[in-house]
Parts: sequence; structure tokens; C-alpha cells
Amino acid sequence: MTAAPAPQHLLISAGRGPQECAWAVAQLVRRLEAKALRRGLSTSRAETVPGDRPGTYRSVLVRISGAGAEEFAASWTGTLCWQAPSPYRARAGRKNWYVVAGPCQLDAPQTSFAEADVEIVGCRTGGPGGQHRNKASTAVRATHRPSGIVVVVDTERQFSQNRRIALELIRRRIADGDRAAGRAVATARWRIHDDLVRGDPVRVERPDPRGP
Repeated sequence: MTAAPAPQHLLISAGRGPQECAWAVAQLVRRLEAKALRRGLSTSRAETVPGDRPGTYRSVLVRISGAGAEEFAASWTGTLCWQAPSPYRARAGRKNWYVVAGPCQLDAPQTSFAEADVEIVGCRTGGPGGQHRNKASTAVRATHRPSGIVVVVDTERQFSQNRRIALELIRRRIADGDRAAGRAVATARWRIHDDLVRGDPVRVERPDPRGP
């Protein structure tokens, strides 16, 4: 049985542009959703940041699902242009409003933890005060196979206590790693806001009197 294609996440952002760019984000997201529907794809807004004006967005994170989602998202990746007069400044001569779209992760994957995934072996370690423990091999070397994390604990005189400490250390390191990965995903997502290059857009869209 063939697995369903993974959904794509596309962040469309007004960057540091004026309020018209936040308006353009709203128009372009609706256009993207309409074109995705015609391609047999489903979309949902996973995250939105509203603009200063009603119905506008500083950014929208769109989830795109279905066969061909990756190709469709790629066709919307880069600088996008909404070409229309400003709805806020009647005398503004500018008609090109640029925004940026880029793929991003919604969340960092969480590392699962199960004691069955930890290989624990007794070992002997050196150091002051460790002579008795070394003879009894009470030290523990624990390896979390999925992540490759390895800890060695010899602080206690009983193997069971060192084992308990080793498992807790691995849990903490996994949690620390997941938090760091989450911060990296958030940083990469916010970096998209500053990647806008005005001019030479990959896509130019205009209002259609017949609808999106």
C-alpha cells in the first residue's frame, strides 16, 4: 500500500512591508487556496498573524495536502507580487505589492523515549573513591539507540541506583535536544520574514472580477 504524500507547509509573509503588503498576503492566500482546490488539493491555515487592518495578515502558514502538494507549494515559493492599486491610499501610484513565501516546518519532531530503547551494561570506571565500585562493576553505561545518546554513571554504590540516574539523564538530554530543535525551527520560520526580494517575482497575481 502506497503511503500518502506528506503535507507541505508554506509560510506567506508581508515581511517588513507596508500595510498593503499585509493586504496582499490575504489576497494571495485566497488565490492559492482556490488554485489548490482546482488541483484537487486541500489546504488549511495552520497559523495566522493578523495585520493592522481588518482582513489582512502579516503572515499565514498554509498546510497543503494531497498528491502533488510538494510541486504545487514549490510553484508558490519565492517572491510573490499582488498587482493592484492600494485600497488605503487613493493617490498612491504604486501597484506592485511584494510578499515572500517559503516552505517551513510546523513543529520540530519530538524524540520518543522508552526504556526498551536503552541498552544498559555494567562497567568499571576509574577515579578517586571508585575502587570498591569498580570491583563490583556497579557503574552503568547507558546508550539510547534511536538518538545515540550515551551516558556513564558511577556516582552510587548500587547498580540499580546508577541505572535509574542514567535513564533520567538520557530523558533530560532528549528533552534538551527537542527544545533546541524547536528553537531552531522557530528561528528558521522567522527568518523567512526577512527573505523578501522585491522585483523579479516567481508569480504575479491580479484581482479577478469573477472571483479568486
